[in-house]
Formats: sequence, C-alpha cells, structure tokens
Amino acid sequence: MEAPHFIPVIETSRLSEGSGRTVEVKGRRFAVFNSAGEFFAIDDTCPHVGASLGDGFCDNGIVHCPMHGWAFEIATGACRSNPRKPVNSYPTRIVDGWLEIQVGVK
Repeated sequence: MEAPHFIPVIETSRLSEGSGRTVEVKGRRFAVFNSAGEFFAIDDTCPHVGASLGDGFCDNGIVHCPMHGWAFEIATGACRSNPRKPVNSYPTRIVDGWLEIQVGVK
C-alpha cells in the first residue's frame, strides 16, 4: 500500500449542502458529504448488507444507509446502529474548489 496522500475527487460545487455522493479512486469507493459547509469522507459500503452510503440520507452529521437505515457519523465513521460495525473515515481538504481525501491507495 502506498503512503497516504490527498487525492482530488469532486468539485465542491457538485456537492450541495446536506448531500452525499459516491466517488471512486483506483477501484475503491468512498462516500463524500457536505454538512453545513464542512466536507467529510467515509467508506462507501455499509457493513450490514453492502449498500452505498453515498446514496443515503444525510442529516445533522449522520448518514442513514438507504437499504436498512443504519446510521453512521460522517465525521468519524462510527455506527450508531451497531457500534461494532464502524466504517473508516478519511481526512479531507479543499484545494482550488476541489474536495480532496487522504487515503493510502492499493
């Protein structure tokens, strides 16, 4: 695995307030979110049944899986529905209008 580095994934203008999207980086899927003007990134796949968290409903820093409603904190990846099933979260930054996430890419 490469050392972690920031990768541009989406223009911030394409990620409206309260929304999420799924982005792919070298075969890996990440869910990215805009919550009150802050941007977050977590693993896209819900550990319950594998649904896309980027397609989930996001409100007050929590994304709800579109399949069965499991709730995840977008800042930390903690799972409120089953604390033993968190997802990874990733540092983000904005550079020249692009959301970048910091990941080690396989």
